[in-house]
This record gives sequence, C-alpha cells and structure tokens, in this order.
Amino acid sequence: FLTKEMLPEIEEQYQTKPGREGRAVFGKSSGGYGAIVHGLCNSTSWGALACHSGDMGFDRLFLGDFPEVLNQINKHTGIEGFLKHVEKSKKLNENDFHCLLILAMAATYDPCSQSFKGIRLPVDHHTCELDSERWEAWLEHDPVVLLEQKECQAALRSLKGLYIDCGSKDQYHIHYGSRQFTRRLKSLEIQH
Repeated sequence: FLTKEMLPEIEEQYQTKPGREGRAVFGKSSGGYGAIVHGLCNSTSWGALACHSGDMGFDRLFLGDFPEVLNQINKHTGIEGFLKHVEKSKKLNENDFHCLLILAMAATYDPCSQSFKGIRLPVDHHTCELDSERWEAWLEHDPVVLLEQKECQAALRSLKGLYIDCGSKDQYHIHYGSRQFTRRLKSLEIQH
C-alpha cells in the first residue's frame, strides 16, 4: 500500500519532489519498526528514515511475554476463546491488550492458514517450550537479524539519512535491541 498506492497518489495530488530522493519514512514503536524495515528491505522508495523506539531485538522484546500470553489465552480455552472475549468486552484491560498485540505479531510474523485467524504462537500452549522452527520465522522479521544480510546493509548505506532513537529505558526493552542495532551499524561503518 505505502509504496505502490500511497506514494504515487501523493505525488499526483501534491507538489512534492518526486522519487526516492524527495521522500523519508519515519515512525514510532511499531511504526518505527515499519520505517526501519522499509529502509532495510525497500530503500528504493525512501531516501531517508527515522526510527523512534522501533521493535528490534525480538529475543528481548517477545520471549518473556509468551508465558503471560498463554495465561491470558488459556483463561479463555485458547486463542479462539480469547478473541471472543475481546469481541464481547466493552473495555480491554492491560493484559488483554498486550495479549492481543502479541497475537497480532504471531499472525504477521508466522501466519498459518490452518490456525484460527492464521494465528500460531512459537511456543507449546501447555508447557510454553519454544518451537525453534516457529521462532526462526519470527526472527526473519527482526531488524537485528535482517541487518546481517548484505542487501539490507547496502540498502541502509544508500540512504541520505538514517536516524535511530530510543530512550534509555523502555517497557518492552526495545532500547537493548536499538543499542545492538546501532552498535552493528558502527561496526559495518554504516552512517547513522
């Protein structure tokens, strides 16, 4: 949508500098994740990017959440029951909202057409043991992992500007993944 529909529409409707050199993408949190992934995987559309507290370092970001997610969904006899609970609720509590967030990540990072709403978690629902194959599917979307690909490194090098920002403390521990990412950028001599 962003690159094939939105960008041409904006350039047609408004007086913008056409093409990659006149564009930048930025976002915060999940939007920051989207911005950094666009830079890593779709730099032909963007000349610069800014990522504020974007999801990265999935091992620190998600692994500690799976036990609580299982607690939430198991209270409602599984994912389908949990989603029915969400539909009926007038207001979600913090645990419900966070569980819903992780289920959305599961449907995005490792969709399964045989699962309810395409959602499968990378852990056993009874023991919470990590399924390494399913977890690898999640990691393929982690900017820290993507940065190891030569084509992603070249994409970031081609940008006019690359800005990554995160505070010194984050409720999802994103600051650790951001630090790892920027340390690797320095070792690869990618300007940022």
